[in-house]
Amino acid sequence: MRSSVEIFDMATRECEVVWQTDDLVEAPNWSRDGEFLVVNGDGLLYALSLDEDEPEPEPIDTGFAVRLNNDHGISPDGASIAFSDHTLYGKSCIYLLGDGGDEPRQVTDKMPSYWHGWSPDGKELAYCGDRGGVFDIYTISIKGGPERRLTHGEGHNDGPDYSADGQWIYFNSSRTGTMQIWRMRTDGSDLQQLTSDGYGDWFPHPSPDGSKVLFLSYDADVTGHPRDKQVRLRLMDADGSNVETLIEFFGGQGSINVPNWSPDGAAFAFVRYFQTTD
Repeated sequence: MRSSVEIFDMATRECEVVWQTDDLVEAPNWSRDGEFLVVNGDGLLYALSLDEDEPEPEPIDTGFAVRLNNDHGISPDGASIAFSDHTLYGKSCIYLLGDGGDEPRQVTDKMPSYWHGWSPDGKELAYCGDRGGVFDIYTISIKGGPERRLTHGEGHNDGPDYSADGQWIYFNSSRTGTMQIWRMRTDGSDLQQLTSDGYGDWFPHPSPDGSKVLFLSYDADVTGHPRDKQVRLRLMDADGSNVETLIEFFGGQGSINVPNWSPDGAAFAFVRYFQTTD
């Protein structure tokens, strides 16, 4: 067994296995109607039904895009999927699928760009962009056009996701040394550091009601966000207070890279990994 797609119930604090496979799968999104999860594997997207005891992954047609990474997510209205793909340019480019055309529509001109969040009104995307080896946070209209740079080279900045009210962008940054969770206004102002502890903190995801933020923590000696490490999922209040550990497991890259809360905030999805023997 390589990958286990699971759901963590916030009320019971227990995990339920949705699907397990010998293949590598990553980054579960929850559909807006709560009926399925979207995951990626082998460069493609798949839907996993939550209404079946033993779901079979259903391929999602992404047209020419067949080299997707683990940065993808469903629009607030459930009609479109944003994803990052390497097929045409050999570098990660952001596309939209399902917004009126049969093929994915390119959104970003500058690359590499790695999608991470939709604004609650569905009009903008937040992403991490590598510009000359400098990783910063950007936003862009879903129609494309010029990107807006929100951070300016202070460490590695990554993993942006919007608060439910659209007032904040949460992200992780190494600007003070160890990777920690920060937030800023959507224009890049009012920068606030939210975590400051002995872990390397990545991929913050605000809850649908805006009260909590889920994030992934590595041991402090781990560099970057690799797969196959002992990690923990932690929860805090929106202002960074009351941090608690929900679960420790073998995971990392691919476990919660993208927004993963259920629509009602009662649960979240993640991927647990198993050590390979080869």
